[in-house]
Amino acid sequence: MRDGVDVLVRPVVTEKSTEQLENSNVYTFIVNRDANKHEIARAIEKTWDVTVLGVRTMRYSGKAKRSILGRIHKNWALGRRPSFKKAVVQLAEGDHIEFYEVG
Repeated sequence: MRDGVDVLVRPVVTEKSTEQLENSNVYTFIVNRDANKHEIARAIEKTWDVTVLGVRTMRYSGKAKRSILGRIHKNWALGRRPSFKKAVVQLAEGDHIEFYEVG
């Protein structure tokens, strides 16, 4: 069984995730690519002492990106952004996770 540090990579703090947090108590995390829903729920419950109602996961493949090598535009180099897995976690009413302190 993996530890919570091995499963959770980082929280996602965007406008959409903040709106979901305020409206329906839903948190978004980038997680390890081979973690399953049970491991994600267990890691969040153990790390923050909250109750998880549901976990939804999504896999994103890395996008191909071009970069210029030198000053001539004929020398394009192709690269890729890394692939990642995102988890959207619904917490029980009254539970919350504090990512950063205000003030």
